[in-house]
Amino acid sequence: MAGQTEHFTAEEWSTLLMGEALLFGLLGRMLYANPSREWIEPLVGDGLFEGAPFAETQDDVIHGLALLAEWSAAASDGLTEAGLADLRADFTRLFAGSGTMPAPPWESVYFSEERLLFQEETTDVRRWFARLGLHVNSGSKEPDDHIAFELSFVAHCAEQALQAAEEGDTGAFARLLAAQREFLEQHLLRWGPKWAELIDEHARTDFYRGLALLTRGALKEMALIFGLDIPHDLRYPGLAASR
Repeated sequence: MAGQTEHFTAEEWSTLLMGEALLFGLLGRMLYANPSREWIEPLVGDGLFEGAPFAETQDDVIHGLALLAEWSAAASDGLTEAGLADLRADFTRLFAGSGTMPAPPWESVYFSEERLLFQEETTDVRRWFARLGLHVNSGSKEPDDHIAFELSFVAHCAEQALQAAEEGDTGAFARLLAAQREFLEQHLLRWGPKWAELIDEHARTDFYRGLALLTRGALKEMALIFGLDIPHDLRYPGLAASR
C-alpha cells in the first residue's frame, strides 16, 4: 500500500501536521479526563465540533461531528445535571470500570489471551514516549498504552515535525515522520480502530460515540497518508480486563 508522503509540498505538510496535532491532542485530552462542567461546557460555547482540523473528508469524521453537533445542540443552554451524570456514567463504564469492560482503553489487553495490563505492548510504548521526550504519565499508575496517551504521542510527533520543518531541519523532519509511521504500524493502528468500533457500539452517549468516530476517521487518514494497512482480524470478546 503506497503512501502519499512524497506528494506533499512544504505548505501542505505544515497544514496537515498542524491539523493532526490539534485533533489528536484534543482527542487525547478528552478521552482521558473525567467529565466535569468546567471543561465540558466550553466545548459547546466555543463551537469546537463545528468542523475538524484534520481528516475532515473521512466518513467517520463527518458522522462523528454530526453526533457531537447533536449533543452540543442539546447542551447549548447549559449542560444539565442529568446530562453531566450521563457523561460521567459513560466515562466510568468505558474507561475506568473494573471487571468486564466493553472496550478497554489499553493496548495490551487486546493482545493478551488473559486480557492483562502492563504487558510487552505497555513497555514498548513507554520506550517510544521516552525516545521522543513525551511525559504523559507522570505520577500516575495508568498504563502507558492507554488510548489517550497513544493519541497524544501522535500529536507530539506532529508538533515536533512541524517545528523541524519551520527550522529547516530536513533530517529531523524525516526522522519524525518515520517515527510516526513506525509507531502507528507497530501500535496504534493495530488496535485503535477496533477500540473505536467497540466504543461506537457500546457507548451510551453521542459524546463518546462521536469522539470514537473522530478517532477512527483520523486513524484511517493517517493510514492513507503513510501507506499503512489497518488490520481487520483483531477480535476482542469483551472478557474481563484485570487491573
